[in-house]
Amino acid sequence: MSTLPKIAWIGLGIMGSPMAENLLKAGYPVTGFTLEQDKLERLAAAGGTAAGSIAEAVKDADVIITMVPASPQVEAISYGENGILENARSGALIVDMSSITPQTSIDLAANAAEKGIRVIDAPVSGGEAGAIEAVLSIMVGGEQADFDDALPILEALGKTIVLCGPHGSGQTVKAANQLIVAVNIQACAEAVVFLEKSGVNLSAALDVLGGGLAGSTVLARKKDNFLNRDFKPGFRIDLHHKDMGIVTDAARNVGAALPVGAVVAQLVASLRAQGDGGLDHSALLRAVERLSGAQV
Repeated sequence: MSTLPKIAWIGLGIMGSPMAENLLKAGYPVTGFTLEQDKLERLAAAGGTAAGSIAEAVKDADVIITMVPASPQVEAISYGENGILENARSGALIVDMSSITPQTSIDLAANAAEKGIRVIDAPVSGGEAGAIEAVLSIMVGGEQADFDDALPILEALGKTIVLCGPHGSGQTVKAANQLIVAVNIQACAEAVVFLEKSGVNLSAALDVLGGGLAGSTVLARKKDNFLNRDFKPGFRIDLHHKDMGIVTDAARNVGAALPVGAVVAQLVASLRAQGDGGLDHSALLRAVERLSGAQV
């Protein structure tokens, strides 16, 4: 009989499924709920328990982990008669690993506290590969004691785990992360088109660039995407579009100028408007190719 905390996992998408499976591998009992039956079957096949509703999943849970696309989904699963706050036990800890607005996290923590439920925001960076390999970077906002309680669980999911400040701080750092990643991908995409149009061996060029100051995790992770034009989603343009909206709005609220970030946000939005929202964010390459005269 496991003495580890009982975990409810809400949201079993590209990131959520492998993350929940890593907790199962670490010995945690996981009961999951998501809207897609095949994802529930995958969880059960990995040794988890599939629940028929949010209420069923969370009723006996010590820790409730949520991983859904955006603020509206977090609010939908958290509030209302069938939501987490009405069905979780007092003293439970919600670990919201979605990427949402800082204010949504602050509001959730305040509303949960009224019911004796604790909350930390713990968005992640690392994409699908980082989720599968359990090497995510996890940026956390909340109380130190709640962070300490969650840390053993988070250590089964990631390698860099940092309490960044009070509620909402994890989301603020995640917004900054998404700004850096988007600008980095855009720069890599422009370099790829420049190199190819110059007749340089692209694979060789990316290898040597990766070993110098231009090297980055983005370049290392996305090099094959660029070389093979493989844009199978690890992190969709649709989601990065949402995140760029979060960072530009949050920056405006605090009076921070993001001149390059604003341009890249528009480039992400334009790629989405051209029908590429379901592709990996490395598909920013397609937008640069179109601007450079290629038919893609």
